[in-house]
Amino acid sequence: MQKNQVRKAVIPVAGFGTRLFPATKVVKKELFPIIDQDGRAKPVILAIIEEAISAGIAEVAIVVQPDDKEIFEDLLKNPPKKELLDKLSPQNKEYSRYLEDLGGRITILLQKEQLGYGHAVFCAKDWVQDEPFLLMLGDHIYASDTKKSCASQILDVYKQVNQNIIGLTTMPAEIIHKAGCVAGVWQDINSILEVTQLYEKPTIEYAQQHLRVEGMSENEFLCIFGLYLLTPKIFDFIAEHINKNFRERGEFQLTSCLERLRQEQGMTGYVVKGKCFDTGLPDAYRQTMIDFRKL
Repeated sequence: MQKNQVRKAVIPVAGFGTRLFPATKVVKKELFPIIDQDGRAKPVILAIIEEAISAGIAEVAIVVQPDDKEIFEDLLKNPPKKELLDKLSPQNKEYSRYLEDLGGRITILLQKEQLGYGHAVFCAKDWVQDEPFLLMLGDHIYASDTKKSCASQILDVYKQVNQNIIGLTTMPAEIIHKAGCVAGVWQDINSILEVTQLYEKPTIEYAQQHLRVEGMSENEFLCIFGLYLLTPKIFDFIAEHINKNFRERGEFQLTSCLERLRQEQGMTGYVVKGKCFDTGLPDAYRQTMIDFRKL
């Protein structure tokens, strides 16, 4: 695999947000507010974009529904009307200029049909072209336990191993049915893993039989953190699923394509030194509002 600098990040945000209904009838879940460590209220999507930029990413694409394009353009491309801008504090006027500069690095892509997460990723194929790229979830925000952001950690590991990277975290057995999980062999204990299998939402019985990782307690498993560094080969496997109309749970999913990518090119798992906050569920979003500000 040719080693390339990672310049691009992709963030799919075209889902409906059924688990946050009825709020998502009027506000996209990626536009729900959070309060950051500086006390600034910002939409979730902005925190995710800033995470990417913090890692040295030069260009970010967000994949949206056609009806939502104007909303995201208004946030990321257009300044407030003059009468509103005049009412802002000097600090917020400066932040508005920052948003305009940031918007110049954002490309908005369309997912014309909502056919699943894998399909949303595929909508970025022509924009990504032949470069490796950072893939981020549209309803997860991250807080590092170190001076390096979570995204920066992923890119650093890519520079070391020159291979597809999947961010990992530990989860207790009772909640792994909600997550993608991996098995593998430690290359650097409790940090870097040669991934030998990916499996979406396993039962506890399957995980105990097939997804055990040496040195971890019987009740803990390695699960997907929500940050990936992928080569464009992933698009070949998603295209194959689309062309053959191979759907899982009615949609074109990503995890089975990641498993194909692992088999062909290899994949390294990295246990991210940080926390991932899910803003796509009511209870998780409420807890994020409490905990994220404190970090």
